[in-house]
Amino acid sequence: MPVLYTIAIILAIIIVYVVVNSLRLKKAVTNLTQEQFIQGYRKAQLIDVREAKEFDSGHILGARNIPSTQLRQRYKEIRPDLPVYLYCQNTGRSARAALFLKKKGCKQIYQLQGGFKTWTGKVKTKA
Repeated sequence: MPVLYTIAIILAIIIVYVVVNSLRLKKAVTNLTQEQFIQGYRKAQLIDVREAKEFDSGHILGARNIPSTQLRQRYKEIRPDLPVYLYCQNTGRSARAALFLKKKGCKQIYQLQGGFKTWTGKVKTKA
């Protein structure tokens, strides 16, 4: 019986953790469809948080590459007074980047719903 209680407690902790994280994420970032993303990213800072190799294989035209692994060292390259449009391959890294940038003072943070894998707009590749 004690094993069942332990399992129940662990499951409850996991559920609470997931709910709290999703609430924090909703406050930090606004998900945009591709159409909404296209309407606003030209007037904003477009940041690709994927690694350089992923970025070089194809990225949204006009995007800057600041990999999520380098964000803690390079976040000052992003102006907190301007909108920030983030994307990664899916949405996991851009969501974590949004939480971090919110802590650093960015207020207008948006991410591409579905990530780059769903993007059908213009793409640039490095030769």
